Amino acid sequence: MKTMTLEQGKKVYFASDNHLGAPTSAQSLPREKKFVAWLDRIKADAAAIYLMGDLFDFWFEYKKVVPKGFTRTLGKLAELSDAGIKITYFVGNHDLWMNGYFEEELNIPVFHAPQRITINDTSFFIGHGDGLGPGDKGFKRMKKVFTNGLCKWLFRWLHPDLGVQLGQYMSVSNKMISGDGDATFLGEDKEWLVQYAKRKLETQHSDYFVFGHRHLPLEIQLNERSKYINLGDWIHYYTYAVFDGEKLSLEKLDVQSH
Repeated sequence: MKTMTLEQGKKVYFASDNHLGAPTSAQSLPREKKFVAWLDRIKADAAAIYLMGDLFDFWFEYKKVVPKGFTRTLGKLAELSDAGIKITYFVGNHDLWMNGYFEEELNIPVFHAPQRITINDTSFFIGHGDGLGPGDKGFKRMKKVFTNGLCKWLFRWLHPDLGVQLGQYMSVSNKMISGDGDATFLGEDKEWLVQYAKRKLETQHSDYFVFGHRHLPLEIQLNERSKYINLGDWIHYYTYAVFDGEKLSLEKLDVQSH
């Protein structure tokens, strides 16, 4: 389990589901600029930043090629990483195919599964959230295909111009970009990530469970000592979470000022 001790005045930030590049590069550019401005603002007090998946609407790493675009975001992440801010990335269902670029170019570790971390004696269980719990059965089947070694090898043989275009088309046409299908609270008993967190609590305590994927900002008290937080998205809500060393809070960007 990774542990961290925050210096006085420092904070840890969590954000998820930007889906940059969707539905088109031109339409996502204003959202990207807001995100980069937010990164620039928090660099003053950020000890660490956890990017919880689906930063891009589609991402696939060939051996020598990555998707075109996102220059502002990648440049800002490189700047913050070079300045000593610890950035960690969790892949989501739109960017499953990361394979070394973030680690090599940005010095940002990438995780493909949820992790437990401890910050100032507060325990967190964090991940993107896709494929966890009793639901999401359609995606679980799809993920087995997308992560299959043979399927990835075959896709890599497509010319990048064709492969990226096909990936972007599938991503948007499958309605994964907007989150509209996910943006309705189902009730605590039907929220599968809530159920997943409660099952985890049966064997090991965590003060906070933090996920993305649902595109819906949520704060749910699981028991007297544990809380589930879903980060929402940077498409409709522009929400993120901040840990100040004692408490984790869900906050909203003032989009009018960015």
